[in-house]
Amino acid sequence: MQATSRVSVGTRGIILYALTAVAVTSATAPTASFGQTDAVTFTKDVAPIFQASCQTCHRDGAIAPMSLMTYEESRPWARAIKDKVSTRTMPPWYIDRNIGVQDFKYDRSLSDDQIATIVAWVDAGAPRGNPSDMPPPRQFADRDKWNVGEPDLIVPIPEPFVVAAEGANWWGDLFSDSGLTEDRWIKAVETKPSPEGFPVVHHAVTRLQESRDSDEGDFLNEYAQGKNGDVFPAGTGRLVKAGSIIRFNMHYASNGTETTDRTSVGLTFYPKGETPEHELFSRALAQNYDLDIPPGDDEVRHDSYHPFTENVRLTGYQPHLHNRGKRQCIEAILPDGTTDMLSCSNWDFGWHIVYNYADDAQPLLPKGTFLHTTTWHDNSAGNRWNPDSRNWAGFGQRSSDDMSFTWTSYYELDDEEFAAAQEERRSMTNEDN
Repeated sequence: MQATSRVSVGTRGIILYALTAVAVTSATAPTASFGQTDAVTFTKDVAPIFQASCQTCHRDGAIAPMSLMTYEESRPWARAIKDKVSTRTMPPWYIDRNIGVQDFKYDRSLSDDQIATIVAWVDAGAPRGNPSDMPPPRQFADRDKWNVGEPDLIVPIPEPFVVAAEGANWWGDLFSDSGLTEDRWIKAVETKPSPEGFPVVHHAVTRLQESRDSDEGDFLNEYAQGKNGDVFPAGTGRLVKAGSIIRFNMHYASNGTETTDRTSVGLTFYPKGETPEHELFSRALAQNYDLDIPPGDDEVRHDSYHPFTENVRLTGYQPHLHNRGKRQCIEAILPDGTTDMLSCSNWDFGWHIVYNYADDAQPLLPKGTFLHTTTWHDNSAGNRWNPDSRNWAGFGQRSSDDMSFTWTSYYELDDEEFAAAQEERRSMTNEDN
C-alpha cells in the first residue's frame, strides 16, 4: 500500500527548524544552578556527547540548521539544546524507554546521564572549559562512501532532482527500473543521496514493486540523517525479481541554496545460484483502513491485528503514520492468550525511523501469534504538524490524510529452528542472571 501521494507538498519546515524558536531565548546566558554543575564543561563533558550523537546532522553541509562542531557554534544554542535533549526530542529516537525491548542497532539516543550532563552544563552558564580537554575533531566518512561496502548494483532516481533555494518541503514518489533480467537475492541494501544532495534530503524510503501502479511491494531501506544501510542477519536475504521497479519516496527540504540531488539505492547480491537459508520480509502489517479522526481530538485510538501463521523472528519495526500521528505500540498476543508488549514509540512526522532490534533481543513469536498494533492520532491545534485541526481526517494517500501500520521486518522459522532459538535465548537469560 502506497504510503503517500505520488506528489505531495508540505507547508512547514522540517522538525529541526523548530529549534530556532527556542534559540531566540539564548541571547541571555542561562543562570547557574546549585550543586556540582560548575565542574561540567563543554570541552571535557559535552563535546564528546555531541560528537557521538549530534554532529552527523549538526555540521556544515548536513541537514540541521546549525552546526554543533565547536564551542563557538554551540554556545548560542545552549537553552535550545537543553530543551530538546531533556524532552528527548533530539536526537530523534522516540522509543519508549520504559516499555518492551530496549536493545537496538544504530541507537543514537542519549542516556539519562548524558542528558543530565548537558542540562548541568547549560544551567552552569554553558562554560567552555580547558581547551586542552577538547577531543580531536570527529572524522566523517566521504559522502560518496557506501556504508555497506561497494554495492553490486546501484539504481538512481530516474533524473536529477533540483531543489529550489527557497520553498515548501516536497514529498513525492519517483520510480526507476532495476534493470535486472534475472531474479537475485540480496544480503545488504543502502539508500543514500548523491554527495551534493545530502543537505536537502530529509529522508528517502525505497520499495520494490512489480510495476509503477502496483499497490503491493516490499520495503527495501530508508535513508535519514545518521542512519546507515542494512546488512541482513547472517543466512537471510531478500529476493529482487527480474524486472522489478524501485519506488523512491522522497522528502526534500530547501536550505537556501539551489541543490541538485540524485539519490540512489545500492544492492549487494549473494553469489549467483546461492539461496539464503531464510527470506527476510519487510511488510506493512496490521494496516488500518478504517480511520476515524474527529476534529480537535488529541487522543484518537485505533487497533489492528495481523496473524502470523508461521513461527517468526522479528528483526525490526518502523511505525508509519502521517501528520496527525502521535504514538504507536506493537504487542504480541500469543496462542495461549498471554500478551507481550514489544515496543512503543512516540511519533514525529519529521522522522521516519526504523528500529532494528539487536540480534539477541529480536522477539521470537510462535505460529498463531497475533501482532496487535495500537495507534494514537492527535487532530488538535496543539499538534505542530496538523494541517487543520478543524477538519476530520481518515485513511488516505496524501500527507494531509493519515495512516496506521508498521513496516515489520521478520523471517520465518520451522518448528525445529524455533525451538533452538528459544533454547538459545533461555540460555542467554540464565547466563545474565
